[in-house]
Amino acid sequence: MKVSVLQEQLDKALTILSRAVDSRVTLPVLGNVLFSTEDARLKLAAMNQEVTITTYIGAKVDHAGAITLPAKTLTEMVKTLSPERVDLTLDEGTQTVNLRCGVTTWNVRGIAASEFPPVPETAEPDVVLPGKVLREMIAETVFACAKEDTRPILTGLYLHFDGNVMTVAAADGYRLAVRTAKIDQNFKKMREMVVPAKTMAEVARIIVDDDIPVSITLPGDRELIQFEIENTVVSSQVIDGRFPDFSGIIPKTNNTVVSVYTDDLLKHYKRAEIFARDNNHSARVTARPADSPGAPGEVQISARSNERGDYEGSLEASVEGAPLDTAFNVRYLIDVLSVIPEERILLESNGSNAPGVIRPEGREDFLHLIMPMSVNR
Repeated sequence: MKVSVLQEQLDKALTILSRAVDSRVTLPVLGNVLFSTEDARLKLAAMNQEVTITTYIGAKVDHAGAITLPAKTLTEMVKTLSPERVDLTLDEGTQTVNLRCGVTTWNVRGIAASEFPPVPETAEPDVVLPGKVLREMIAETVFACAKEDTRPILTGLYLHFDGNVMTVAAADGYRLAVRTAKIDQNFKKMREMVVPAKTMAEVARIIVDDDIPVSITLPGDRELIQFEIENTVVSSQVIDGRFPDFSGIIPKTNNTVVSVYTDDLLKHYKRAEIFARDNNHSARVTARPADSPGAPGEVQISARSNERGDYEGSLEASVEGAPLDTAFNVRYLIDVLSVIPEERILLESNGSNAPGVIRPEGREDFLHLIMPMSVNR
């Protein structure tokens, strides 16, 4: 194998692949990146137990071939190179690649490409949607996935396709995030699957251009889902099991509806978190309607630490319905408020023992439900 590529493109490709390299290597070759020539392109691939990422860069191919090279060594070295052409020449006898960039040259020992597991082939997509839409759908839900694998099904994002609507949802037993979007395709038969949260986070990270479409190939015989973003393909196993039916826990009506500025509320919760850490992250929320017509309502945020003191802050809000006195996990509130770009949010509740529902004001495609905590009197 003898190929030439640009340093900038090689560096970008290795950065994309870096998170797919197996950090707990069971096979030495999985700590490597596969390099193989395809016409006038260089194909690079990395994989772990959950995901395979394949990306392509333009190349001048003098001699076709393939090799795997240690990912960490190569990534660190390429980042130090000047933005020039990089020449790679494989000595098949020693499985060593000589790399040359300007006046810099070095040799890297590899492992034969034949030892690298098969890389999934791409298939015809079932869904195509704008990269901006998918990235936002992931960002507004993935943080609510379970971090512990006591219930593996909750460690993934639930994808649901029905008619011309795509739904993405996440839950960890204490909170639920649901985002929907209209798609061009029309599914006459409902399709659903659960994809590991790490995979979906990688897909969002790779989408850097809002205008580039993302093609999704849904699981078939291979039980793989694939996301194609320009010259990169992410292939992932899906999680076995059935995601809980969450439709029944979303309240249809609410006794209290609070409208408040997103950034102001987020600032208060960040302050409250400093004290809530010592109290199971519990922050109290008290909402009071206006005392007279035309006057603003009020929301109070408070948290207490027996060792460090307490915090109480208030802000003006529109409060419709009954007064509210409840408590939520402050970290969950910070998570959701941090991903909502809208100026105002709605906080809806049926009382202190009922879940709270947060929605961006003016949007019907996203909601976040949080289970209440006991109010510290």
